[in-house]
Amino acid sequence: MTATLVGSAFLTGIDLFIVNVAFDDIARDLGNASTTLSQLSWILNAYAVVFAALLIPMGRMGDRYGNRLVFILGLSLFTLSSAACAAAGSVWMLVAFRGVQAVGAAAMTPTSLGLLLASLPAAQRRPAARAWAMTGALAASVGPALGGGLVSLSWRWAFLINVPVGILMLVAALRYVPDVRHDKSTPRPDLLGAALLTACIAALVLAIVQSTDWGWVSSGVITALVVALVLGGAFAWRTARHASPMIDTRLFATRSFTSAAATTLVFNLGFAGSLLALILWMQEVWHWSALTTGLGVALGPLLVPITSLLAHRIAPTMRPAIMICTGCIVCAAGAALTAVSLRAGGNYWIGVLPGWLLGGIGVGLAMPNLVAAGTAELPPAATSTGGGVISMARQVGMAFGIAVLVTIIANKVPRDALPTALLVVAGMHVAAALVATLMLRPNRQPVAAPSTPQLSA
Repeated sequence: MTATLVGSAFLTGIDLFIVNVAFDDIARDLGNASTTLSQLSWILNAYAVVFAALLIPMGRMGDRYGNRLVFILGLSLFTLSSAACAAAGSVWMLVAFRGVQAVGAAAMTPTSLGLLLASLPAAQRRPAARAWAMTGALAASVGPALGGGLVSLSWRWAFLINVPVGILMLVAALRYVPDVRHDKSTPRPDLLGAALLTACIAALVLAIVQSTDWGWVSSGVITALVVALVLGGAFAWRTARHASPMIDTRLFATRSFTSAAATTLVFNLGFAGSLLALILWMQEVWHWSALTTGLGVALGPLLVPITSLLAHRIAPTMRPAIMICTGCIVCAAGAALTAVSLRAGGNYWIGVLPGWLLGGIGVGLAMPNLVAAGTAELPPAATSTGGGVISMARQVGMAFGIAVLVTIIANKVPRDALPTALLVVAGMHVAAALVATLMLRPNRQPVAAPSTPQLSA
């Protein structure tokens, strides 16, 4: 049972990273002379945006209708849509199926954690939760390498691999995963609010991504910005009035939670941008294969779980906010070092690896502590909801980070543009460190527990 639930979290997490190394192959197979990086970026962003917006509503659906039912439906949808992604005949067909795939992933993620914690005795819950949480770091480390190996066969295998794994997990879930008592009185989730937020984020990402091709003052970009503003306002209005809003605004009365969510958003702007920038450099400038690129990228993320474990063992009493600030600065130093080294003509061992290893150390200090720092001052009944909001901020930050990177390098020579993009990434990490310092200040007032807490990633 534990292997199935933890494995499902790994499956949804790895899909965020496995596709990065497939861009070149997808463009050659599905694209044409007019296919741009801006269009290809939606293969990543469609997944990230939908996944982010549906995490909390799917958690509440699990509370109301049963975590096991929602988990199995999500796993089934994820598996079927993975097969559809592999069969896609155009870039935009692949983008559409990636959005459907994200719906399944959003259903699996909070319900898998809820089932895991509810089905184990108290003594086993903490190590099981750590194993579940570590899947994100593991997915980041093996995703590009695994993706590179699969793409060397065909980019379609990056999605087909999910089908047999998903079927095995589905059989195991039906046989071994018990249901837990669910509360039928839990209010229905605000799916319209989730749709408004999804469309708002997508419109804003569209404006950023297309700004280079269309121009910031073009009718298309201005229209997208206006649509994002209107939809964002509609989402805020609905959130303030809905009986079971997607985001409980009372959480933001806690300074540590607000600053942790903001830090997560800004930090992942840089994290997603640096990962894609490095992959594009290896493939566009050095002309590495997908497999070599994946192996080259894997070394940095391997340090994430190692750093996290060692940091808490060496300094068990250090405040999470201090580790987060330190991690952000280390990431900034790594990105800046890589940018300067690449501009000076450095190779992988001199130009990339030192800064990339620093980045892995920084992520290991910052990312695992963000949820802990953000939820530490929330009442117990609000921690799951707060964790879900921070997870949503992570996915939104990644979508915006990819969009910003595409804007910086679009229609430019990669050798010149990518070091500049990495310097921007360094600035984002410095900004994240500045935001994180707000967590060092005492909280002004406690927050009341939300009326409908739910488990989320």
